Amino acid sequence: MHHEALAVGVGVNGEDGFADRLKRIFDGLCGLIETWRPDEMAIERVFLAKNPDSALKLGQARGAAICAVMSREVAVHEYSPMQIKNAVVGRGAADKAQVQHMIGVLLGIGPKIQADAADALAVAITHAHTRTLADRAGVVGSDMLRRRGRGRR
Repeated sequence: MHHEALAVGVGVNGEDGFADRLKRIFDGLCGLIETWRPDEMAIERVFLAKNPDSALKLGQARGAAICAVMSREVAVHEYSPMQIKNAVVGRGAADKAQVQHMIGVLLGIGPKIQADAADALAVAITHAHTRTLADRAGVVGSDMLRRRGRGRR
């Protein structure tokens, strides 16, 4: 399977207020959707963070991203950190450095890709692999996630 990164970027920093950053996430994704016209979006499922404030902010950022995508009627698929590590590295206990390295190898970019960009690309590759397997098995659309017990009913 051939993978290619069309665009990579991390554009939210801590200089603005939190609400402004959420708006930049929303607007940025809406712009990417207008440019690239995707049919689907993949995102990492929320995990428990040690810092409750960080977990809340991450959840709100995910919400802004999901709302941007859903407002453009793009299907959303979620994957756990373990699923992502398994798809990219081959084991769910892989560390960030291993994921970064494999993203560089799989996409032919590097020598070292930024951690946040590598994480996002790892989610995309996980979804591409999952879609390929689902297509081969004859499972389409939201049935792919429902059959694995995660889709909306």
